[in-house]
Amino acid sequence: MSAKRNTIRSRKTPVQERSQATVEAILEATIQVLTSVGAEHLTTTVIAARAGVSVGTLYQYFPNKQSVLHGVLEMHLTKVVVALERACKEVREEPVAVMAEGLVGAFVSAKMERPDASVALYAVSSNPEANALMQRLRRRSLRAMAGMLETAPDAAFVDLAATTEMLYGAMAGATRAVLEGGATPKMVRSLREQLVVLCGAYLAAAGAASVEARVSLRR
Repeated sequence: MSAKRNTIRSRKTPVQERSQATVEAILEATIQVLTSVGAEHLTTTVIAARAGVSVGTLYQYFPNKQSVLHGVLEMHLTKVVVALERACKEVREEPVAVMAEGLVGAFVSAKMERPDASVALYAVSSNPEANALMQRLRRRSLRAMAGMLETAPDAAFVDLAATTEMLYGAMAGATRAVLEGGATPKMVRSLREQLVVLCGAYLAAAGAASVEARVSLRR
């Protein structure tokens, strides 16, 4: 592991309830600073002041600003993944239309819970460490989605990996576009409705195409 990567990770993992509360306050303060003044004005001093802790206390958990940003990004993305995993379990063995509705609802709700934070974090997620984190959590989401789709009673997928990649990409791309476009209540409602249609139709078509492909191979 490189020295640079070491500077991204937190110094220690909070165990006691008080320590956990301190870390959560620091991460929340970081989001507040990002959304109020932007990443260019974000410093550990400003974060600590907003969190109501000393800079020394902040450094007990995070060695520098990039480490704090990494922590915020991980917290945000993990919430999205957990929401997706929960939805995937809830709609197992349901028709693909129900799966699409549950999946879209969970994803959009998680991203729109803090739209300001979602937009702010897009701007600070372009470094290699952030990309590695996003890819790791994306793979976790894809595994949950693949496990769900395998149980669909009305569809079968020859290339499950490609199907889940396309499905995730459709949700992520459309949601980001709406977030960066302002995410008004009307836009969010339309996003949910249109994504359910899009994802449901895609899964139905992909599942049917896979079945036809299997029949053709048997001939």
